[in-house]
Amino acid sequence: MENQVLLLYSTNMKIIDILNKRKVTISCELFPPKYGSGLASAKAVVRETAALKPAFISITCGAGGGTSVNTASLADESQNNCGITALAHLTCVASGRESIRGMLTQLADLKIENILALRGDIPEGGELPKDACFSHASDLMREIREHSLPGGGNFCVGGACYPEGHPEAESIQKDIDSLKIKIENGCDFFTTQMFFDNNILYNFLYHLLKNKIDTPVIAGIMPVINGKQIARICKISGNVLPSRFKAIIDKFSSDPESMCQAGIAYATEQIIDLIANDVNHIHIYTMNKPDIAGKIISNLSSILK
Repeated sequence: MENQVLLLYSTNMKIIDILNKRKVTISCELFPPKYGSGLASAKAVVRETAALKPAFISITCGAGGGTSVNTASLADESQNNCGITALAHLTCVASGRESIRGMLTQLADLKIENILALRGDIPEGGELPKDACFSHASDLMREIREHSLPGGGNFCVGGACYPEGHPEAESIQKDIDSLKIKIENGCDFFTTQMFFDNNILYNFLYHLLKNKIDTPVIAGIMPVINGKQIARICKISGNVLPSRFKAIIDKFSSDPESMCQAGIAYATEQIIDLIANDVNHIHIYTMNKPDIAGKIISNLSSILK
């Protein structure tokens, strides 16, 4: 049976149920403003993104790594006001158990059933709050599993994975062993860090199958629309850039309009190749630019029929 494409679901669905429907999905990621600033504008971005009818909208944590009140607020806007399932990010390394439980209660009250559980960045200087009790994302996943939703159900829990290896992992195998622990602690699906060479993802998926991991994987794609953006990305994550992508940056980075067009084209080509190779779940890191995500989805209009 041919794959069908899914861009719209009714509100309040568990993401694992969306992924298990054997349809191609396009989802989008947004980030909240700093605490107390720009919330109205951020909600407008949510509405513009929701108009693209993604399978779900992912809302990251606030600046500095902690899940802010704005994360829940934007997830509420997506799901309860726009009708698009929300995935709320939750970090743990700089949080105590009570603050985590408080956030889980808040999300449950909003009927947000999907959480991307992350360790988060260790604060500069390495000093953690005295009540910090979660060293790894897998610890947070266990805590989430023990927190019931109203009516006795459980949250749907996602985790991050790294096709090029986690920067702190000793080896690819050690990284995959960590994914196994996440699954044991309740992880339902994974979303990859961005990558710019699809062969890296295909190799990663092969290693997962070799290790008998069949948990759904969503491929994270970031459209790069300016040269400074890619420099920051590579510095933080250590992404490998294929030579043809480097050529695009060298040729067009000094011309913003050309670089934007080339970045959209490159991301579109990546997605087409992924879908052609049966990687059916695509997550666009939009950087709060729904117009860019919209152009990519428009480029895929016939493929996404």
